[in-house]
Amino acid sequence: MNHRPSFAAVLCLALVAAPLAQALAQAPAWEDELFSLRHRWEHVTTEVAPERREAALESLAEESARLAESHPRQSRVLVWRGIILASHAREAGGLAALGSAKEARRLLERAVELDPEGNNGSAWVTLGALYDRAPGWPVAFGDAETADRMFQRALAIRPQGIDVNYYYAAFLEDEGRQGEAREHARRAMEGQAREARRASDEALREEAKALLEEL
Repeated sequence: MNHRPSFAAVLCLALVAAPLAQALAQAPAWEDELFSLRHRWEHVTTEVAPERREAALESLAEESARLAESHPRQSRVLVWRGIILASHAREAGGLAALGSAKEARRLLERAVELDPEGNNGSAWVTLGALYDRAPGWPVAFGDAETADRMFQRALAIRPQGIDVNYYYAAFLEDEGRQGEAREHARRAMEGQAREARRASDEALREEAKALLEEL
């Protein structure tokens, strides 16, 4: 029995495979750059000495700017540029951080317009932290009610996330909502670390443990 495929079958397979191969060849153009940025952010935020983090994050922010300019409609690119800028704002502190914080908010809000999930909730939890930590009007955009709403959106997407629950617990503690803060700190301690962000998630798990002990 002849098991060789017919010419028509081979042609059909080639027509299907060609665009798929082209798509796979094109994808790494920005995916690889994003992977590198994410990996280095993870290293900077968990392993680099505190006195060197601001400069390292500023360098990553410059790289992420170029990537975002080249791919302005890729939600994940915008989310990661927002995360990097938010991390830079946290390290810079004070008025020096406002530029990074405001740009991070703009990018993350644009990202969730493109993808309401916000990269599995990462955009929403980062927005929550930004609205929580930024000064209020007229200096900046800080607002507790908005922060709470952003955290709730993140929780709806990833209710057991270590980052979501830790940052929400810290917010609740600042708001004097001690019972709720304890619950979310406990959830952060018991949450599942993400494979791609294991180091940062495990660092937040330790911070959640310390917060729970304080509460």
